[in-house]
Amino acid sequence: MTAPQTRSRRVIAIPLGMALATALAFLPNVSASAAPAPDTAGVADAAAKISAEATPLSYVVNVRAGHGPSSQVKKAIARAGGTIVTSYDKIGVIVVHSSNADFAKTIRKVRGVESAGSTRTAPLPAQSTTDVGTPKVLTSEQVADVEAAAGQDPLEPLQWDLPAIKADKAHEKTLGSKKVTVAVIDTGVDDTHPDIAPNFDRDASVNCVSGKPDTTDGAWRPSAAESPHGTHVAGEIAAAKNGVGVTGVAPGVKVSGIKVSTTAGFFYTEAVVCGFMWAATHGVDVTNNSYYTDPWYFNCKNDPDQKALVEAIGRATKYAEKKGTVNVAAAGNENYDLSADEITDPVSPNDSTPSERVIDPSECLDIPTQLPGVVTVAATGAKGIKSSFSNHGLGVIDIAAPGGDSTRFQTPAPPATSGLILGPLPGGNWGYMAGTSMASPHVAGVAALIKSTHPHASAAKVKALLYAEADATPCTKPYDIDGDGKVDAVCEGPKNYNGFYGWGTADALDAVTK
Repeated sequence: MTAPQTRSRRVIAIPLGMALATALAFLPNVSASAAPAPDTAGVADAAAKISAEATPLSYVVNVRAGHGPSSQVKKAIARAGGTIVTSYDKIGVIVVHSSNADFAKTIRKVRGVESAGSTRTAPLPAQSTTDVGTPKVLTSEQVADVEAAAGQDPLEPLQWDLPAIKADKAHEKTLGSKKVTVAVIDTGVDDTHPDIAPNFDRDASVNCVSGKPDTTDGAWRPSAAESPHGTHVAGEIAAAKNGVGVTGVAPGVKVSGIKVSTTAGFFYTEAVVCGFMWAATHGVDVTNNSYYTDPWYFNCKNDPDQKALVEAIGRATKYAEKKGTVNVAAAGNENYDLSADEITDPVSPNDSTPSERVIDPSECLDIPTQLPGVVTVAATGAKGIKSSFSNHGLGVIDIAAPGGDSTRFQTPAPPATSGLILGPLPGGNWGYMAGTSMASPHVAGVAALIKSTHPHASAAKVKALLYAEADATPCTKPYDIDGDGKVDAVCEGPKNYNGFYGWGTADALDAVTK
């Protein structure tokens, strides 16, 4: 996917002419943040120099970890026209709003500041947006037509993805432990959905959109106008086995919602940092991250703003892992080779005016996906081969799992009828979506089953078991997904570790028996 209007993990314009515009995982198109503009009244010196027409931006200022901002740094932020929103002292990340266009440049010169950068290229007030693609919602007639076997939830026969990772067999052993929580860092979770409500962990849920935790009851839910993405993801992980709808990969574990997406559908750095820090301090065992951090698809470390974003989120993911959290992330939906020497990125920055740029993916990172320690997940279809859209790359992809694909390209065995992934949608509905967004929660669910089986395992141990227990999957050669005689992607590496499937396809049965 290379069209400037599309966004990874969230909008899929599947390549090669696939006509699936109404059935794909998505979030909205280019737009600005919906965070409120800060009150900068009373800010010292520099504030007086800021034009009345100036618009505020959000920044992260990174200082020495383990300490709050020093009085010197606080004074410098104020002099530069900044207002501190919150500070994550354990990792040394300060969230600041400022209308001073030179704020980052000015504050980087201050003693004690290690890096600083704007988290966006558009002002804080919200602008309109238009969604591209919607989930394919099951009708009441389609729901009624499904014939479930004994012991299955009503829609489980349509879930080809569960036997693809042996989750159906795993459920005969255990459904997972209620002591394990998976946090969905995403667009919000509808915890009133009958498939999610039984397993929802309210104490581990929060709204982090502003960069500061909002614990108002229900703040983690998406509004009717917002994306159903997070709700679908949550259901894939832990939809209850309760005689209603679908079954999750780990239907006995808890799931929480950490909302980090603006109303317009943007995942900004301050919100993502807040999400990981909340997870780290609220007993979360696994996080699922089916997004990239806006506005840059790839964050280049030779750019001071983008470098600061990489550093801020990198500190947060590292801190969460030290606290015992396994962080799982989607690889992306552009059929990019993330181990290539260069990639053309036509969509950044996606909140203002994108321009085509050529980047080195080893130096310009998709975050949090390419951060050290994060489990990077590629997608497979109903035939068990790489999905047509899934990013890949030797040394980048850690593991693969079902994310769906065109039914024409990878047709599931009956009684399943769609090559996409079925899951809950807000308002008590169910529908099909596809993408590495859907692959990542399958792996998060397997990680939760491993943690259930090995309750005292560290995050590193859970990841080691996740990889060791995966089913080795050889490269698909040649990879001609549409059968037109042209190779659509090149896989490198041996059967037990390669660029399409990493260590292999996730295995839920091994997760509960080994």
